[in-house]
Parts: sequence; structure tokens; C-alpha cells
Amino acid sequence: MLRTLCKSKITNVFITDKDSHYSGSLGIDKAVMEEADILPGEQVHVLNMSNGERLITYAIEEKENSGKIVLYGPAVRKGETGDELVVLAYCLMETEESRAFSTRHIRLDSNNQIRG
Repeated sequence: MLRTLCKSKITNVFITDKDSHYSGSLGIDKAVMEEADILPGEQVHVLNMSNGERLITYAIEEKENSGKIVLYGPAVRKGETGDELVVLAYCLMETEESRAFSTRHIRLDSNNQIRG
């Protein structure tokens, strides 16, 4: 049996920019994506802690160590610059593999940099 597990969780994420002139996605600092094991184009669930909105989209890379977290396209309506987000990515795994699995949890500081 395959199970869906939370593979990656990024907390203390703050929206830095919005750009409605794009077909839609969430831009994430490349360094954060690599640490969280999220690939460009991978599905992510975005939870807005500031207003309760949720959306499912895909990740695109922003410049490494830029601290950029950008809502693109229709996603711009789900939050405002400065809103706090949680970003989740999921994976499918067999039951036996899932028993030993643990979620990769990345915490960011107020500048969207990885906490040491």
C-alpha cells in the first residue's frame, strides 16, 4: 500500500513579493528549496498563517540566498506581502518505508534565511 506523507515542512516563511503577471506558482529561495528537498515544479501546499487561506501550486526557484518568497499569478490573491506562510511538500511511499521516515522540517528566520 502507498501512503502519502509530509516530506518537507518549511515554517516561518514570509511573503516578500507578489507578481500577478505569471501563470501561477510560489517562488522560493533556491537555498531553502534545496535544504527542504523541494524540486522546481514540485507540488507544494501553501498555508497562510495570517489569513487562513490555503492553496496548492508548484515551486519555482528564486535566486539563491535572496530570501525571496513570491506569490505569482492567481496565487497573489491568497496573501499579502509580509504574511506568514507554512509550505508543505508530500511524497508517496510504501508502508514499510514510511514507518522509518521523518519529515524534513526547515525553520526560517525573519529574513527567510535558514536558521542555523
